[in-house]
Amino acid sequence: MEIILVSIFVVATIIGYFLINNVPSLLHTPLMSGMNALSGVSVLGALIATAEAMEKGYVVLGGIFGSIAIILAMINVVGGFAVTDRMLKMFVHKGEKHD
Repeated sequence: MEIILVSIFVVATIIGYFLINNVPSLLHTPLMSGMNALSGVSVLGALIATAEAMEKGYVVLGGIFGSIAIILAMINVVGGFAVTDRMLKMFVHKGEKHD
């Protein structure tokens, strides 16, 4: 079972790398907001993987790596929203007020 999970991780990493590299720079800003929502899926995946590892008896190891995965996924989500907010502020006209 573990080899299947590692294989899925490796394949997802490779596919994600090639997908991101093929996106034109003009599309990065509009796609950023949508990707922030999808980053929440990373948090759910980390929670589920941690629960599975702890259920199978890997309490210490699953807890440590699961906590790291959850923290990194949350940093990704929060950082994505911060970057998107900064990008959107660039499109506000000089006289307008942004909340």
